[in-house]
Amino acid sequence: MKQVLLSLTLGLATVAGYAQWSNPADDIPAYHPDPPAHGTELPAVLSGSQLTGPYYRYPWQVKVYQQAAKVPNVLYQLPCYCRCDKALGHTSLHSCFEGTHGAICTTCAKEGAYAYKMTQLGKTPKEIRDGIERKEYEQIDLDQLGGS
Repeated sequence: MKQVLLSLTLGLATVAGYAQWSNPADDIPAYHPDPPAHGTELPAVLSGSQLTGPYYRYPWQVKVYQQAAKVPNVLYQLPCYCRCDKALGHTSLHSCFEGTHGAICTTCAKEGAYAYKMTQLGKTPKEIRDGIERKEYEQIDLDQLGGS
């Protein structure tokens, strides 16, 4: 019984100590705080005939790529909360749309659609990033995006 209590006490102390020293900024996925340097060309967002096949069965899958292609510098400055930075080495939300990941991951798709919508409303990348960190993108209904 004493060993169980001792183990429990040590476990709680470890958790409390970790929480005290952990950095909330470490929980934010990778992104670039500034736009690409002048003259830097970002990798292309998939487009046109690349948006066909088994990864593009629903109209919203094509639509989010079409929207992403209109705001690449904004996506470059945003994190992706599906944590593809750790799993796939992505450096920002833009990376999700350089390949098919944005079509198969609803987190990426919703964040991309949210970024486009907020850009259309005149929000800055920083304001959009703050909204993403508040999980506002979760309110996006991908089925409502529909076709063109």
